[in-house]
Amino acid sequence: MMKITNLDINVTADHAVIWQDSRLYLLDQRVLPEVEQFVELLTAEETADAITRMVVRGAPAIGVTAAYGVVLAAREAYAQSGSAWKQAIEPLLEVLEQARPTAVNLSWAIQKMRGYIKTLDTENPEAFLTEKAIIIHKEDIAANRAIGDFGASLIERDCGIITHCNAGALATGGYGTALGVVRSVHKQGKLTQVFADETRPWLQGARLTAWELVRDNIPVTLLADGAAASRMAAGGIDWVVVGSDRIAGNGDVANKIGTYHLALAARFHGIKVMVAAPTSTVDMSLASGNDIPIEQRDPRELLYCGDKRMAAQAVEAWNPVFDVTPASLVDAIVTEKGIVLGPDAEKMKKHMA
Repeated sequence: MMKITNLDINVTADHAVIWQDSRLYLLDQRVLPEVEQFVELLTAEETADAITRMVVRGAPAIGVTAAYGVVLAAREAYAQSGSAWKQAIEPLLEVLEQARPTAVNLSWAIQKMRGYIKTLDTENPEAFLTEKAIIIHKEDIAANRAIGDFGASLIERDCGIITHCNAGALATGGYGTALGVVRSVHKQGKLTQVFADETRPWLQGARLTAWELVRDNIPVTLLADGAAASRMAAGGIDWVVVGSDRIAGNGDVANKIGTYHLALAARFHGIKVMVAAPTSTVDMSLASGNDIPIEQRDPRELLYCGDKRMAAQAVEAWNPVFDVTPASLVDAIVTEKGIVLGPDAEKMKKHMA
């Protein structure tokens, strides 16, 4: 059972994932912006449940959370099995890995922590693994700042940006990927306006992206998802900037459902598309986006608003959480390593070498 708690800190988007006093705290993104509360997690199972229930979301933030979840798993395993903790931890790691299928950062972080586990002996591993999880967290923040600056370098003049879902500090260790680009562009005085798609059905754009940008005094206007093409036709938008939950080896991009629609509209209107994501989101083992597993969630998320059913009785719903945007519709993929223009398999292979 996840415990709701309050922390004596100044709540900001950069504090979505907190490790404090050997405990893991997540800013509960299900109830923002109305309520600013934290969930305290003490076990690997609770961490997996929090990821599944979208207390935390966004591929990089899921990865950081999973790294800390491995620390909690090690604590449990050592308490239960002592020197045999390596055998006891594996079922807990599998629970973490199964929390959500599309965001590759989840399995990336767990595999990275598994590598550290292999170097250890039978002594209590908690302190060592805590140190490594904190490093993963700090490296994600540094990567996001680099992504922001690389992305901003592609923008040469006063720019209007449209984004989809939330790829900000809330979705990462801090600063953000797509919103990291937005923040860097704003700091450089090149931003005129951000247009944020509402992002049905969880409304991450309305609840989270707008909340982040307003707090940073960055001008933001909310759009219904279906209004994006009309807004493009009206002018004032130069770039689509989004994050990603997994990028295939050929540059195809899985991101929140509706991204594909946005990229198609952008191509028609002559607007460029930038995907901002750390290299931990790139899955070179997959040849194309056709191989990316797409999470399907409960149809109730579409059929209901809160506890009130909005759709006609007996109607069914199709509720994929992500779609795949072909690399041919992407002008630039930006990671902490640099920029891939016109991404394809050969360019991605060279970038990730």
